[in-house]
Amino acid sequence: MNLDRAVLGLAGTMTVASVVLAAFVSTWWLLLTAFVGLNLLQASVTGFCPAAAVARRFGIDAGCAFR
Repeated sequence: MNLDRAVLGLAGTMTVASVVLAAFVSTWWLLLTAFVGLNLLQASVTGFCPAAAVARRFGIDAGCAFR
């Protein structure tokens, strides 16, 4: 697994978990979905992703998007 797939997998997992929690617990969990979306948008513009920085420290190999 490379860094790109790890970041996308984390973002997808967080989004699905947020929607499930919003459906069964509280609609306030949709703020997590908004945060993930804004973070992905920010990463696409600046090239910096906090999740990629953390994953890099765990030794996940770099992909083509996050170096």
